[in-house]
Amino acid sequence: MYSSLDSFLSLIFFFTILSLTHSSTEYLKLPLIPRTTLSNVSNILAADLHRISGLRTLPQSPLTSGAAMGSGQYFADLRIGSPPQRLLLVADTGSDLVWVKCSACRNCSTKRPGSAFLPRHSRSFSSYHCYDSPCRFVPQPTPTHCNNRTKLHTPCRYEYSYADGSTTTGFFSKETTTFNTSSNKQGKIKNLAFGCGFKTSGPSVTGSSFNGAQGVMGLGRGPISFTSQLGRKFGNTFSYCLLDYTLSPAPKSYLTIGASSNDVISRKLFSYTPFATNPLSPSFYYITIQSVSVDGIRLPINTSVWGIDDNGNGGTVLDSGTTISFLAEPAYRQVLAAFRRRVKLPAAEGATALGFDLCVNVSGITRPRLPKLRFFLAGKSVLSPPAGNYFIEPADGVKCLAVQAVRPGSGFSVIGNLMQQGYLFEFDLHRSRIGFSRHGCAVR
Repeated sequence: MYSSLDSFLSLIFFFTILSLTHSSTEYLKLPLIPRTTLSNVSNILAADLHRISGLRTLPQSPLTSGAAMGSGQYFADLRIGSPPQRLLLVADTGSDLVWVKCSACRNCSTKRPGSAFLPRHSRSFSSYHCYDSPCRFVPQPTPTHCNNRTKLHTPCRYEYSYADGSTTTGFFSKETTTFNTSSNKQGKIKNLAFGCGFKTSGPSVTGSSFNGAQGVMGLGRGPISFTSQLGRKFGNTFSYCLLDYTLSPAPKSYLTIGASSNDVISRKLFSYTPFATNPLSPSFYYITIQSVSVDGIRLPINTSVWGIDDNGNGGTVLDSGTTISFLAEPAYRQVLAAFRRRVKLPAAEGATALGFDLCVNVSGITRPRLPKLRFFLAGKSVLSPPAGNYFIEPADGVKCLAVQAVRPGSGFSVIGNLMQQGYLFEFDLHRSRIGFSRHGCAVR
């Protein structure tokens, strides 16, 4: 875990090495492509459970939903290298490191999205030396390969491990990345620090939830994340919309780095909630849930259920890398009981087999009436998602409550990417707050 001083020094370093070849008054604009289907729900749920079990202990574009490829992730389209190579990375607010799968292939084509980045085909690629200052900001293999000071050309090696046993291992490197800007000009960012991974293993980085991706774009609050590295150049803000995968034709939106909500819609249309702080997990975007209601009736959930204890457990994280949402078990049981009381539809068979506690039969019903869920947050804001954000259709004529329980001592509650659908979320690191609005997605 990084100290405050380490984080400050690392930010100073990255601000120094990053350079931009266009006006800093512009912002980066990466189109979003919504999902077309939500397939392999059991695989997505299993991947989420792996992730939730590991998030508490993790080392600290256009976006495309991976659902059509059997994944519950959203992908960022990163163009990296000189000339640019196109790679799809999982857009993840729950982690920091930017890393890609790398290959030493000399004769592979770079014209189409490949299975890996080809550093031999890029004239701007270089890896950090093991004695370079940035090397100390990534987890090192054991034993370290930088003990012998006579090895003057030893690259910086990293080993990023997840609690479920998944790992990515390779060289911590720097590259030029290419983006479109808000004025539809092409911008280049030099010396973006990232992991060039030559070995990956485990379900988090090779399983069905990772289908179609060649790496991860860490958007967390830590010093080596994509957003932290670009932060000072672009005002320490970023925003995104995760659009409804059921809409046809597919609407277009964007992940933007540096755009203020004033560039898109009136700030009056935003609700804001402050970041909560957890010194033991400083990379995550914590928010504070104060209460929950179902059909306008506030549930009798003790406020301590949402708190962060002295060991860093608890709290609620907004996470784009998790599909469904997870609530602390005492809160989940109250929510589940309230839904069971309020749902007037017949129960669907096989809910347990699908991995959910509540499934209803909606065959022949055009607009089934489903209870309204609301989250009341710190800052007097209310997250009031439509039913499609927490009821999914894993089989024809069946809708299931896409919320799960977090077992006691297992970590924090999570607002996943499904619950975030259709909202414009603005992450304002300068003011330490998150804004959200039901307006502004389609026009971006």
